[in-house]
Amino acid sequence: MLSILDRYFLRELAQTVAAVAVVLLVIMAGSAFARVLQQVANGSFPASVMFQVLGLNMLDGLSNLLPLAGFLGVFWALGRMYRESEMHVLASSGMGPTGLLRPVGILAAVLALLVGMVSMWLGPWAARTSDALVADANRSVIAAGLDAGRFTPLPGKGGIIFVESLSRDGSVLGNTLMVTERPGKENGPPVIKLVTGKGGQLYQDTSGDGRYLSLHDGWQYEVPLGADNWRKMQYARNDASLSNVQSDDSDEDPAHTLDTLSLAQATSADARAEFAWRVTVPLMAVVLMMLSLPMSRQSPREPRYGRMLLAVAAFFLYFNLLALCRSQIVKGHWHNAGPMWLVSLLVFAGAAWMFRNQYTARAPRKGKA
Repeated sequence: MLSILDRYFLRELAQTVAAVAVVLLVIMAGSAFARVLQQVANGSFPASVMFQVLGLNMLDGLSNLLPLAGFLGVFWALGRMYRESEMHVLASSGMGPTGLLRPVGILAAVLALLVGMVSMWLGPWAARTSDALVADANRSVIAAGLDAGRFTPLPGKGGIIFVESLSRDGSVLGNTLMVTERPGKENGPPVIKLVTGKGGQLYQDTSGDGRYLSLHDGWQYEVPLGADNWRKMQYARNDASLSNVQSDDSDEDPAHTLDTLSLAQATSADARAEFAWRVTVPLMAVVLMMLSLPMSRQSPREPRYGRMLLAVAAFFLYFNLLALCRSQIVKGHWHNAGPMWLVSLLVFAGAAWMFRNQYTARAPRKGKA
């Protein structure tokens, strides 16, 4: 059964961790929103699925955000108690290191469970769902932002399209007008291209990457601006390439979308690295909580943000060591999560040693005769 002090520590630590998590989540949301908004402007994402993709990306990023939130939250809460002499009063009342380890251990176990759920299940599910939304947007003009009876900008094409009617599934178009602009040849004037059609449909190539609009029974006009050499052509079928509604991130990792069971059975280096990261992130949360105990101890007159800089530097050093181990697995030099766990256990042992020394009674110095 939890004592009054245990409940007090749990309440203070949990509230601070939650507050830090909210702040970090807002920062991550701003960064992710700017990135997704740029992709929408480039035509990589349709505006209709922008917020769904944003929410799924944020859910996927919780596996890295929660350990940092736990570390900074516990560090900040305990640091405030040290500065306000609460910890010194409790220590003088007989509270030893066990009284601090119990609530922090409970909070670390809960946080590691949450991080494990996100890294093992929720994160890959969010990545797969995001990719499915993008794939559906590639197959549907409705998801691409087209609507019957209004002019719609073509994403990434510098033009507009007007569709008189759409089928219910958004794959078949009625009377259609498409206007685009392209630069002229040999430094000539820009050319306006107008295409009309009595109907059309949206389709993809065999690889599923390219998206095309096929119009039939219509006319095509090419009008150079400021010139009189217009061109008019009647066609039976006219295919136009549309920009792909897909992520343009160069560091996209296909292994990240695999479920954990399939990932454990995969043999590629990328899959092994992804699996090693997923099983290490929950341990990272526990290690960081342990590291926050010795680093949060400070005197009442110590600068408020001095230790905070050291804590952030320690986090990035530990995180980069894990990232370095992961890169070695990707390169094929290592084959499992052993080095990542070894680094984590060494950091945990060092933090435990520092915490133990802080509560070890020092022998009084002998005066000189």
